[in-house]
Order: sequence, then structure tokens, then C-alpha cells
Amino acid sequence: MRKVSISAALISLCAFAPLGAGAVYPVYQNYQGTQNVPLYQQQYQQQYQGNYTPGVVQLPATNSTILTVNSAVATAPTRVTGALPQVGSAATAAGRRYYQPADYDRLADSGLYVGLSAAYTASITGSISSDYTGEKDAYVVPGAFAAADYETDTMIPLQVSVGASINNDLRIDFSYTRYSGLSYPNNVFTADYTGKANVPASVEGGAITANTTMLNLYYNLDSYTGYLAGGSLRPYFGVGVGISLNTISDYVVYDGTYYTIVEDLNDTIGNMGVLTGISDVYAYHNGGTNEQLAFMVEGGITTDLGGGIKMDFFARYSNLGKVKTSGSIVLSQTEWLSDGYGQEVQADYDSVFHYTNWYESGRLSMVDVGARLRLQF
Repeated sequence: MRKVSISAALISLCAFAPLGAGAVYPVYQNYQGTQNVPLYQQQYQQQYQGNYTPGVVQLPATNSTILTVNSAVATAPTRVTGALPQVGSAATAAGRRYYQPADYDRLADSGLYVGLSAAYTASITGSISSDYTGEKDAYVVPGAFAAADYETDTMIPLQVSVGASINNDLRIDFSYTRYSGLSYPNNVFTADYTGKANVPASVEGGAITANTTMLNLYYNLDSYTGYLAGGSLRPYFGVGVGISLNTISDYVVYDGTYYTIVEDLNDTIGNMGVLTGISDVYAYHNGGTNEQLAFMVEGGITTDLGGGIKMDFFARYSNLGKVKTSGSIVLSQTEWLSDGYGQEVQADYDSVFHYTNWYESGRLSMVDVGARLRLQF
């Protein structure tokens, strides 16, 4: 019996010995021997005398510094979707920089917007002149036979626009702009009865307005230039094309010059009623409205004011086509007649003439500088 009991105890000890050895690594439940233990666990078991803590590996470092590595699964990083603006050549990644999403999103265009702008016209180009220069009897119709610059007051063109962003770089809008504060010049030069000399004449009326509608496309340039002023300004470029209704109101040209028709009144002796001269010539020019093809080119920078409001600071060149009258001119003049005795007397009537298809016109373009507020939805 004692031999049987001793044999049973030895058999039991041999059977449960492997289980006792595997208890040092409780995290590996299916451990069946050292031949299945990963090599790094065997090494650290030998170095630290089996003091292994599941999930944490301690490595001896230089200068007695202990480096702790947590083997827990890392949290997935937050992903940012959408392309960020880039700086540098599009053909290579060298020298390219990326901006923080917060800076980028703050200036990015998104959704629908309405805009309101005011500008100051810094320069006006173009002039108005008579289309009938060189026509027969043109001298009797006072007008700007020599080209005359526009008369201008301070021009503050106002614009209303409605648009939307297509993507992070492109936006499109429809705009209405009104130009006023422009007029036919107050003083012009007309021709004498020979058509060779310039005679000063005064003008009243002739206010000029332009109502322009355009379809505009804007492209943000920060992909090439980067944001300016530390990321607070975004440069852009825009072009537009549309129709301009250019109107010039009626005006009167007054020429007070006396024009001699008969040089020597003695030649009229015995011929009473002969026309010897004219004076006080009034020409009533009917204005007109014309549809003209218009276009604009604009460059500027955008900044964010918060609350979905952006402001564009811009310089804009606009070409509005021609300003043109209706071609109808009514002329009134005082006539002087021979009395038949070598003298002349004023006629008791004024002569009135009506001219048609005698146009006066001039091209109109300007450079504006201003600011636009845009409210995004």
C-alpha cells in the first residue's frame, strides 16, 4: 500500500508541475510550455526573475532610466476631411506648407451669400464727342466737336450681389451696380460757321448714369500665394461680364457768339431782309439710353469678421461701353437781317431747326476701389 501511495503522489506531482510553471503568465491561458512562449517574454522572465506584469513591459534604459511602454491599443486619431490650401509648386511637394484647419475654415467660402459694396471711383477714362463732325452744316449744331472729358462729381458706385461658393476656391455671383455723379462737360468747344475754329460754349444738363448687371466668377489665390498677414487675409481674383444700361439726360448747349455771314453790310444796300448774321444759338440735345456689353476685372483680399460675415477689399476696372444720345437735336437761333440801308436789325422771330441722326457719344470706363460686406448662410 505504501508503495502504491508513493507512486500515486509522484504521478500527481508530475502531472500538475507544468500548470504551476505556467501560472507566472496568467494572461496566456493556453500556455503549455516554454517552447510556445514568445522570445521577448522568455528574455524578460530571465532578466526580472519572472516578475512580469501583463500588458506592461519595462525596459532598462541608459543612465538607469526606465522606459515604460504601454501595450494597450491606441485611440484612433481624429481625421480631418477636405483638402487644405497648399503653398508651393503644384508639380512637387517640396516647399509646400499646410495650414491649420481652424485657419483654413475661418476664411473658406461656403454656401449662399449676399453682398453689399460701396466704392470710390478713383479714375474715369473716355470722352464724349460729336459723331457728326465733318457733316455738312454741322457748324450750326453746337456740340463737342472736339472730344471733351466727362464732368465728374464724387462717384460712389453701389453694388448688390447674390452668389454661392462652388468649392473652396471658386465662387460665383450675380451683381447689380449703379454709377451716378457723372455728366456731360459744362464747357465744350463748337465750330464756327466755317467749321474750322473752336468756339467755347456752355452746357446745362446731361447727367449720366449706368445701371449694370453682371455675372461674376471669383477665384481664391491662396493655393499659390498662401494666406497673408499671418493667415487673416485671403487674396482673390475675379472677372465678370454683363449688360450696362447707359443713360444720358437731355442737355442744352448755348453758344453766345455772333457769327457774321455778310462781311460788308454795304453789299446789302437796297436788299432789305438779307440774312447778315446769327447769334444766341441754343441746341437742345435729346438724351438717350443704350444697352451696352460691359465687363469688369477685379482683384482683392478677403478677411473674416466673424458671425458668417466676410469683407472684401478690392480694386476693380469696369468698361461699360458707350454713352450715346438719341440723335435728335432741336436748334434755335437769333437772326440778324439787313434793313436795306447798310445796317442790320434783329429779326422778330427765332429760327428753329430739327436735326435727326446727329449723335454724340463717348466710351465710359473707370477704376474703383472699395469694400464689400458678404453675409454667408
